[in-house]
Amino acid sequence: MVFYFNPSTSFIKSEKNRQKCFFLICGSGGIKVIFSMKLIRGISGIRGIVGQTLTAETAGIYAGAFQTLQPAGAIVVARDNRYHGPAIMEAVMQSLVKAGRRVIDCGMVPTPTAQFLVEKNGYAGGIVITASHNPIEYNGMKFIDADGCFLNAARNQELFELVDGDSSQIEHSTGAIESYPGCLHQHIEHTLQLSAIDAERIKSRKFRVAVDAVNGAGSFAIPGLLQALACEVIPVHCTPDGYFPRLPEPLPDNLSVLGAAVREYRADIGLALDPDGDRLALLDEQGRPLGEEFSITFAADGFLYQTGLKKPIVTNLSTTQALDVVAARHGVSVLRSAIGEINVVNLMKASDSVFGGEGNGGIILPESHYGRDALVGTVLVLQRLALSLKPLSDIVADFPRFFMKKEKIQLGNLDPDQVILDLSEVFTDIEQNMVDGLKLIWKDRWAHIRKSNTEPIIRIYIEAPSEKEAVDIFELVRNHI
Repeated sequence: MVFYFNPSTSFIKSEKNRQKCFFLICGSGGIKVIFSMKLIRGISGIRGIVGQTLTAETAGIYAGAFQTLQPAGAIVVARDNRYHGPAIMEAVMQSLVKAGRRVIDCGMVPTPTAQFLVEKNGYAGGIVITASHNPIEYNGMKFIDADGCFLNAARNQELFELVDGDSSQIEHSTGAIESYPGCLHQHIEHTLQLSAIDAERIKSRKFRVAVDAVNGAGSFAIPGLLQALACEVIPVHCTPDGYFPRLPEPLPDNLSVLGAAVREYRADIGLALDPDGDRLALLDEQGRPLGEEFSITFAADGFLYQTGLKKPIVTNLSTTQALDVVAARHGVSVLRSAIGEINVVNLMKASDSVFGGEGNGGIILPESHYGRDALVGTVLVLQRLALSLKPLSDIVADFPRFFMKKEKIQLGNLDPDQVILDLSEVFTDIEQNMVDGLKLIWKDRWAHIRKSNTEPIIRIYIEAPSEKEAVDIFELVRNHI
């Protein structure tokens, strides 16, 4: 059974101005306008404002350069739901065709679906047209290597240097575009067969699930997966019309409509996604957001209960310490990498880990593929929920909970690397990890200080048993900057 929930939108869509900026009605009645001055390039590929720093021509240049780095074979191309996605995707595909490539057109599917397809079908690589959680005026490109993983830092740099040096390409005009209408079904079917999942147990519970896909690439994927597990689905924001009906990140402040749907339809759980379907956030049966950090903790608990495996879990330095507590209950260690999905993946491979992810709601299961995946997260979450007859709120009560504070400090003319080095010399009596910036570690709390890759700021993430204790640590760190 499928229920439909039709909330109103709070966005102004301006055909005349939307290429230049996007206006959001703020809660106070004010209007926020977001601009970008240059194309953002980094470990996540490229992102920019469409019509300004990112154009179809630019996308074609990057696609042409990317294909020269990849081995012979077909290249997957996919996109999220943004209204400007089809035009950019067409430019990317035409660039690949002119370079003689066979192009697999997957249309609008989650980013993890594209990663899954590259790995399982042996394609030469993939390009996903998405700006992930960035606002609607942005779009971008994520580049998938032949192993189904995103390009690492060195490979991205090679790509950028190739574009900057000579973006021309030989036009062979011998390529072709092939549609792949069954690609999402292939991903769903494989997810249902994962060894850590007892699909029959989940089906027997007949869960009622509310889904907020922010009208994004997961709008069909997650409801389809849930229906295959005999769940009743309440779609909230699952109409991919090209726009976002809420702010795109699945953060608690953005999920009020989903919470109302959970309560109105008495759902067992609420699931919230980001636009490209690699992040997952949970709401309990009372419609209360549990925070993105809880997703990996809850999924890990279900995975460890079901499999009994003792291999280490891998996450990044800024993920909640609640994961360490849960893993310890199962006799499992937690290893931590630098920030960035590819860094987590590389450490998973090096440590032979079979479960990992990030505290932003990204869950990675190598049995599926090496990438954050909301489909994988969904089945693991339902697996854990099916292990108990209690409602989710009662299960959550048995989990460790910490308060996380995320702040940033403008540096002006200060050198961020020097600031971090100076801090390390101040807190010499505290355990330190300098794999990515500086992480100060106490017994039951921590502070992670690192420079932004895109702004002249220092980011500070702090987790402690209470809000007051987290604020105290933040003030202590800030006073030394």
